[in-house]
Amino acid sequence: RTRWLRTSPEYPLKRLLAAGLGDCYELGRVFRDGEAGGRHNPEFTMLEWYRVGWDHLRLIDETAELANAALSLVGRSAPLRVVRYRDLYRGALGIDPFAASQQELRSTLGDVRIDPGGLARDDWLDLLMTHRLQPRFAPDELLAVTDWPATQCALARLRDEQDGYPVAERFELYLGAVELANGYHELADAGEQRARFLRDLDRRRERGAPEPPLDEAFLAALDAGLPDCAGVALGMDRLLMAMLGTPRIADVLAFDFAHA
Repeated sequence: RTRWLRTSPEYPLKRLLAAGLGDCYELGRVFRDGEAGGRHNPEFTMLEWYRVGWDHLRLIDETAELANAALSLVGRSAPLRVVRYRDLYRGALGIDPFAASQQELRSTLGDVRIDPGGLARDDWLDLLMTHRLQPRFAPDELLAVTDWPATQCALARLRDEQDGYPVAERFELYLGAVELANGYHELADAGEQRARFLRDLDRRRERGAPEPPLDEAFLAALDAGLPDCAGVALGMDRLLMAMLGTPRIADVLAFDFAHA
């Protein structure tokens, strides 16, 4: 039987939440194939935790508090600013990320040249974030970006906006140009979660990517009842990079991918 290295402890932690464990966390190793570079290592350390009865907005404050506690150990601090995804793109790039055409998104990249083959709308939005927005983030500020497009919310709840665009109750926390954490107001609807998994498998099939089996134990736990909760995953290596003031993840690892 084929086995898979885990990309996150999320599914087993949510199974424990559904079983009544309450607030919980895990600090451990996770794996992301194909992610190796200045800020990425295929094997890295993640701190993930869940708060029962919280939403993602309340969790932003606790995540920022943890980041500042770490920064204080090296004599630093970073104020928190919260901005909605749509407002961020409008203010910095002059486009509406929900309404702009795919061609408008591509042209906003400017002189960044990317092979467009196989890229979808969310890919262009991601490229704008990494190549146009993140480099401009203030280096000594914690920026929480909330209310992401509904298409970028594999495990988050959705909310309808007044103008008809659904948004995900999700946040990403950045310190300068470095993404530290990703959090959700967690989806608890097993039927909706299964439908999202199936849509993801369809996209993977179209791209010729491996198709892992559905985690039926996780879906059964959602069906049994996941309490209202919010969760966040924080990259510990990224936090150490911020404390050390280095853009290279290799500087905080004993053996990075190139020397493993």
